[in-house]
Amino acid sequence: MPATEVRAFVGVGANLGDAESTVRDALRSLGRIDGCRLGRCSPLYRSAPWQAQGPDFINAVAELQTMLPAVQLLNELQAIETAGGRVRSVPSAPRTLDLDLLLYGDLVQHGATLTLPHPRLHQRAFVLRPLADIDPGLILPGLGPIGPWLEQAAAQRIERIERIGRA
Repeated sequence: MPATEVRAFVGVGANLGDAESTVRDALRSLGRIDGCRLGRCSPLYRSAPWQAQGPDFINAVAELQTMLPAVQLLNELQAIETAGGRVRSVPSAPRTLDLDLLLYGDLVQHGATLTLPHPRLHQRAFVLRPLADIDPGLILPGLGPIGPWLEQAAAQRIERIERIGRA
């Protein structure tokens, strides 16, 4: 376990069923993980599927303060996905719930189980815009300030649909 709390960010998305309710429920579930405190949550956004077919996604990002090691936090996220009906079939398939560990403090790692920052987060408006809502001055570990990445993703379709604050 980390000696002190680590600031982590989790991407939340869904595009099957009642996606808005699923995202809200998932945000509340994040606050119930032992060893974690839910911080700020972004507004909800609607976005087109990333390099895939299917209905639009509802997305948000949550800030957590956690005492859990990164891999243990990932395991907790996957347990919430499974409880939410997530079935891992093919990459980029439509899904009932998707929870991604985007950032874990300043950790940069490339592993078979976990890569941080989350791969391609710097290319995806549906991640960058909600992250910037929470922390506009955020520095992405190994990538630099969020602002220029958000500008590069500006042409991607994303629509803010609701301000939710804390889940």
